[in-house]
Amino acid sequence: MIRVALLFGGRSSEHSISCATAGGVLGAIDATRFEVVPIGITKDGAFTLQDPAVIAGFALGAELPAISDNGTRVHFPESAESREFTVTEGPGGPTRSLGDFDVAFPILHGPFGEDGTIQGLLELIGMPYVGNGVLASALGMDKHFTKSVLQAAGVGVAPWVTVSRAQLAREPELWDRRVTALGLPAFVKPARAGSSVGVSKVHDWGELDAALDIAFAEDHTVLVETGIAGREVECAVLQGRDEGPTRVSVAGEIVFTGREFYDFDAKYRDAPGIELVCPADLTPGELEEMQRIAARAFDAIGGRGLARVDFFYTGSEFIVNEINTMPGFTPISMFPACWLASGLTYPDLITELIELGLETPR
Repeated sequence: MIRVALLFGGRSSEHSISCATAGGVLGAIDATRFEVVPIGITKDGAFTLQDPAVIAGFALGAELPAISDNGTRVHFPESAESREFTVTEGPGGPTRSLGDFDVAFPILHGPFGEDGTIQGLLELIGMPYVGNGVLASALGMDKHFTKSVLQAAGVGVAPWVTVSRAQLAREPELWDRRVTALGLPAFVKPARAGSSVGVSKVHDWGELDAALDIAFAEDHTVLVETGIAGREVECAVLQGRDEGPTRVSVAGEIVFTGREFYDFDAKYRDAPGIELVCPADLTPGELEEMQRIAARAFDAIGGRGLARVDFFYTGSEFIVNEINTMPGFTPISMFPACWLASGLTYPDLITELIELGLETPR
């Protein structure tokens, strides 16, 4: 049986999303093939041993799930010569072995998990893991550098300006000219955050200062982007097997029925005004072009494992909005929904990702 260290929670504002994802994975994973040990990372960054039965019940609702610090502390292997994890049972308590693990499954969203940090730790100790490596994770987490790399690879992205508080203070008139040249409406986003946390849509430049404050609360660098008029479509990506070509699912679409944009409440609290459609209504030629660009974007950042590529479709052009290197992975999220519509069930998708993690050289 393959032993899996499931890492979830974390220090980011997407802590609860990660917890819900852990619940979905634990509830669906093939228990005849995999033994899962849930290691929850608290909002303070403590690695704790959690009860699988409790975590399997985590889901998003009116009350968002979170890791409770139960006093345990999980310790990673002491060197790359070992795969043994240990746990200390409370302050000053005994330490016991958790045994050897075959692979880690970091289902962490946002900073301190999706950004290459946990991936670097796992590589330091020689632990195989699911998902993207250090570079792709770091690139995918930072919207400015994602756009820069994609633009260099010939992939269309929305025009943007990146700014920090210090730059705004030094040259306010320059940044005002650069930002207003983008036109309205515009989106203001933290450079390194996900799940639409800290994102605002600006219809009038008088709203800009408040939008910047919201975004700067999440990161010290902020993007202002031109709002692209078009359909919001996305597709799921998997690394090819045995170094084969990148695989891309059918497309899903976010249909707006009364909401400004796909914000946190719409994504995770079932707020009204959004409908998710999968598969999206695209012609075979449109889908083929979207899949081609998605694979090109994934390959451009050095993607491994999985990603979700989000687009604006203007009717004549697919513009990449973002690449999510650890997309929402609850059973009802768009990433598994796109693969389900492509013929791959949620449990089989989990198996596929673990097998990719085990075979991928790092």
